Amino acid sequence: MEWTDLIPAIIRDFIIAFTIAVCWGILFGSPKRILYVAGLLGGMGHCIRFILLQLDMGLITATLAGSVAIGFIGIFAAHRVDNPPVVFTMPACITMIPGMFAYKTMLAGIKMTDLNSAHADPAIMTTMFHNFVLTVSLLFTLAIGISISALLFRKNSVKGISLKQSLKDITRIR
Repeated sequence: MEWTDLIPAIIRDFIIAFTIAVCWGILFGSPKRILYVAGLLGGMGHCIRFILLQLDMGLITATLAGSVAIGFIGIFAAHRVDNPPVVFTMPACITMIPGMFAYKTMLAGIKMTDLNSAHADPAIMTTMFHNFVLTVSLLFTLAIGISISALLFRKNSVKGISLKQSLKDITRIR
């Protein structure tokens, strides 16, 4: 993809992910005044994933980077909007749920129940297993990505965390 085509694609990706995250925030019953945080986190996380996919980083790596960014920024945004991070990090990560791969897994499983379809396509089992492993890997990646920030800051209150000091602590060689 050319750089001139990439910028509009990133903007379109952000807008779609923002809308999806806000809608899921509404479905989860998030307070109206923080729906924009869920949208911004969802758009930002999905854009990171989109850009890394364009740079051929791999789907699982790109998803991990996007969900880690959502988790870390969600921790610091929680203090600003005075709500728990899960209220907006969960709707934000839903934009990266591997629904297409789960659907393809289910479809291949249904096709395998018909003996004629299974004989017509001998690679159906391989396809089903590949999509299943990819779906599970992506779901674990999302869970791990969001959890990393919560695990790193679990002993501190969010209100006592300084982004500048935290970055210094993480990068300091011991």
